[in-house]
Amino acid sequence: PQTWPLLAFRRARARDEAWGGIRRIAQEQPELVERVLAVVASHGPLTARQCDALVEHEVPGRGDGWGWNWSAVKTALEFLFWSGQIVSSGRNQQFERTYVLPERIFSEQLLERSRQMDAHEAHVELIRIAARAHGVASLRTLRDHFRLRAEESRAAVVDLVAAGELEEVTVRGLGPAYLHTEARRPRRAHVEALVSPFDSLVWQRERTESLFGMRFRLEIYTPAARRRHGYYVLPFVYGDTLVARADLKADRAADALRVQRLTWEPDAPAAARPALAAQLRSMADWLELTDVVVAD
Repeated sequence: PQTWPLLAFRRARARDEAWGGIRRIAQEQPELVERVLAVVASHGPLTARQCDALVEHEVPGRGDGWGWNWSAVKTALEFLFWSGQIVSSGRNQQFERTYVLPERIFSEQLLERSRQMDAHEAHVELIRIAARAHGVASLRTLRDHFRLRAEESRAAVVDLVAAGELEEVTVRGLGPAYLHTEARRPRRAHVEALVSPFDSLVWQRERTESLFGMRFRLEIYTPAARRRHGYYVLPFVYGDTLVARADLKADRAADALRVQRLTWEPDAPAAARPALAAQLRSMADWLELTDVVVAD
């Protein structure tokens, strides 16, 4: 919740900067947006399904020509969420997001901080957080951590460099970059881990390729025939670099963790293979699956 006030500038720009569908519903169906907000205020926390049912129940005269449906209610909820008029209070057992008014979740002190937050001050803090998370990063990587604009991010970096919190450096393969002055610089690092495709280590794809030589792409939405490495691929870290990627599936019916495709980088050391096997066994245990099955 402490980052919520820092993104007040983005919520304030929702009508101009949010993705197209939720901008249009705010412009074209403001009465629906107001109705959905009122329902959440009266009955929240609510899922989108629950909100849709209540909107249908509470608005008299709804018929075939009314023109509001589940997707419209959901889109209205997303606009309200994007603009900060409602927030998420969590997810239910079906993993559906639940919506509620901000004052039901946040303290008045935090809400007031959000109302008073200066946009430049917020950018400085967001870039500071990104710099601490990455240690060393290009301007593009720092921006991408919170999806910030270039000009506002650059101004924040200038302030942090002037304050001595960031240092301008050059990294082989990465080019001009910024080092957080409190970043730890170990003489060596040895890690053995499967990495989520949404982990910050691989999230900024150009950084991943520049530092580790791995061109990693999320292929969930790629047609099966065009996938190069699989549907849900986890990179494997061994030592201080990325050495393989595994397309994994939890096959509950067969009580097995299936490695549907395994791709090794050309320079992967031999010792990485038993290390990956141990990590796959650990993941299967975590998922409460008996077997690990690696495709031929």
